[in-house]
Amino acid sequence: MRLAPIFSAVLAATMSVATVFAQAPVGPKKLAVGKVKAGAAVSAAALKSGKAISMARMTEALDGQLIAALESTQKYEILGRSDADALATEAGATKRVFEFGDADYLLVVSVDDFQDAVKTATFAALGKTVTQRVVRFSAVGKIYDAKTNKIIATANFQEQNADAEEQLGVKDGETSDALLVKLTRTMAEKIAQRVVDIGYPARVVSKIDKMVTINRGDAAGMVTGQLWEVFALGQELIDPDTGKSLGKEEMAVGKVRVTRVNPATSQATILDDTGIDRGAVLRRVEQ
Repeated sequence: MRLAPIFSAVLAATMSVATVFAQAPVGPKKLAVGKVKAGAAVSAAALKSGKAISMARMTEALDGQLIAALESTQKYEILGRSDADALATEAGATKRVFEFGDADYLLVVSVDDFQDAVKTATFAALGKTVTQRVVRFSAVGKIYDAKTNKIIATANFQEQNADAEEQLGVKDGETSDALLVKLTRTMAEKIAQRVVDIGYPARVVSKIDKMVTINRGDAAGMVTGQLWEVFALGQELIDPDTGKSLGKEEMAVGKVRVTRVNPATSQATILDDTGIDRGAVLRRVEQ
């Protein structure tokens, strides 16, 4: 089945976010991942419409797949809060130790919308009736500084199956299970990629002639054909009102297109170059 996911992400901060993460010690940063939960209103609506089980399946699947997606990026040391009870029981320790530990950041994802509907279309000329199940859900991701509880960034995510050719002639449960797994896997990967973008912006690690090597691989969402804009980092910017750092100045110095993806790195062809060098930051150009 083809899936056409709808995805949108809005960051609450850009350069200031990079500055906050940059202040952490060198080495893998520790990211605690909270248990994925659905809002009370969303849960009530799902129960009223008889879709509580479907929503529970999706929420539980997203919880597990999010941990796996984050771990596969190999950028963070992941602390899974979802398993705090089990870990505490095994170790004979308090739950709080496993909930917080010495994490640098905390990721909280909450489901804020869930729709599960069956649509039927009759084609009189063909004498055929097609039944399609449409599932849509969205979530809000928040990243906190684990030491201060201050929000560093937020993003909105939405996924749905939108294949008009999907015909459900089998039992509802069988199809929905496969559908939910695919949708949650897609969302988990998108959330993981966004978290990596915030904490570890893609960077140029090598430049030879018209090619650059990027410190991102397939596990971090790199795909051949992607277009990236390259930025050189300048001096640190200070807010004259608060005295706080606004991050480093960024100047566009070119564009590259990914041509090869490896497990840990990717190669890209330079399309435009006005000063691309090692250490430059790359931002994905949405197409």
